[in-house]
Amino acid sequence: MKETVRLLVFDLDGTLVDSKEDLANSVNHALAEFGYPALPHQRIYYYVGDGATMLIRRAVGDDGNGTLPAVLEAFLADYRRRLLDTTLPYPGVAESLREWSGRFEMAVLTNKPIDMTRAILSGLSLDGHFVDVLGGDSLDSKKPNPEGLLYIMKKRKAHPGETLMVGDSRNDILAGRGAGVRSCGVTYGLGAGGFAEHPPDFTVGRFPELFDRIRPKS
Repeated sequence: MKETVRLLVFDLDGTLVDSKEDLANSVNHALAEFGYPALPHQRIYYYVGDGATMLIRRAVGDDGNGTLPAVLEAFLADYRRRLLDTTLPYPGVAESLREWSGRFEMAVLTNKPIDMTRAILSGLSLDGHFVDVLGGDSLDSKKPNPEGLLYIMKKRKAHPGETLMVGDSRNDILAGRGAGVRSCGVTYGLGAGGFAEHPPDFTVGRFPELFDRIRPKS
């Protein structure tokens, strides 16, 4: 039986867009500037999901306390230059958003800075599908805090029972849980390993499968 949904709130990285290579390249660029060794991309992918500051803190490790602000600044500067070098929507994302955006209200809630978020959505021609977009610096907190999700729900006058949070990591599931809404975990993203400890209400292996599981509220 399909779940009835009015408001869909999507994570960005690992859910709508595959940005991991650009992120990893910029992390290693910043590390090299300060004499740190390059990290394997797979390790950097594991560090993604909690915002830029936490990403760089994990990358430099315990020895980087003094240089953390400078490495972070170097990372952000380089990443702004390469936001769309290799980043693309996951298979089926653009097509599904075009097909369904008139029947569901759709929003984006990400821990990525809002300026980068808007640049990526615009550069990939995805921005026209969303009624609201919040980044990690839009409010006082980031996911897993539910503040951003609750803010979007209040703005759209959407009740928990008609809202679905869609993401690839534990942060998305915990934000949904904190806001009292159902969650869908996408298993093709970066953080699906966290679903074992924090299981979503259901999972999909490809983005278009989401719309086989839900129906618009009439």
